[in-house]
Amino acid sequence: MPCSDDRTIVTCVADGEVRLAKIQDAGDVSTTLLGEHEGRAHNLAIEPGSPYIFYSCGEEGFVQHFDLRTNTASKLFLCRNSTKSVYSSLVHLNALAIDPRNPNLFVVGGSDAYARVYDIRKCKWDGSSDFSHASDCYCPPHLVDNKSVGITGIAFSHLSELLVSYNEENIYLFSKDGGLGPDPKKSVRIGAIEGCKSTMLASGHDVSQPAPQTYVGHVNRETVKRVSFIGPNDEYVASGSDCGRIFIWRKGDGKFLRAMEGDECIVNCIEPHPHAMAIASCGIDNDVKVWTPSAIERAPMIHVDE
Repeated sequence: MPCSDDRTIVTCVADGEVRLAKIQDAGDVSTTLLGEHEGRAHNLAIEPGSPYIFYSCGEEGFVQHFDLRTNTASKLFLCRNSTKSVYSSLVHLNALAIDPRNPNLFVVGGSDAYARVYDIRKCKWDGSSDFSHASDCYCPPHLVDNKSVGITGIAFSHLSELLVSYNEENIYLFSKDGGLGPDPKKSVRIGAIEGCKSTMLASGHDVSQPAPQTYVGHVNRETVKRVSFIGPNDEYVASGSDCGRIFIWRKGDGKFLRAMEGDECIVNCIEPHPHAMAIASCGIDNDVKVWTPSAIERAPMIHVDE
């Protein structure tokens, strides 16, 4: 957690438990159970600059809010794919991120094609299932109403751009104003032309928006993979792959720059250091690797076609 002298750690795991760990002076670590999800919990999101506040999401569809000042967990809402239909179904959540420019906004993604942005100021704090009203939703035009894909990773840039990684698909970057509105079921995609998308809203107004930038080349099929911005100004995009490699693209134009051998099996997570020029990666192997420009052992160049 920020501002904790690197002694406070929060974690979530496949058994659904969310735990607080405290590192003592002698190096001993004690843990406390803060909350639980019914099923796997893949992701936490820490409020920028806060030593106390963070969120979790789980495969059962709940989003929870945690405050370390009281060590309490509050269930905010159960995510559903529609707020009004009696036939709405749960969205099994994999990914969660907070907007660094406006910490009141957070985004979740899971078992359908839509990344949903919520405003914490509009949340009920009793876990009411009748609250799941998103402020905005994001989805590439060709994936609207596609029931065969889901979201495994989400990240915000320092400019509030939204990066979304799909299983069996690609990674997409949306501008802040690139959403479909609060209820994507009211927006019908009527076509896409080069460089933009055209969406007919329920009001009858036709809205053209820039098409999201696409990042291709990796394989996201076997596991739940994160996606990250790296660089001091979020100039690059990084993701793991089923082939065990780390893929890096230039954010601005989607150009593939480099692949590095990260794991013998699969790379799931890449995390940048908050200040230094370093990234950490992990996957199926039983270790975490740290990558720096000044490393003694240089990473060999990889031919992606292999």
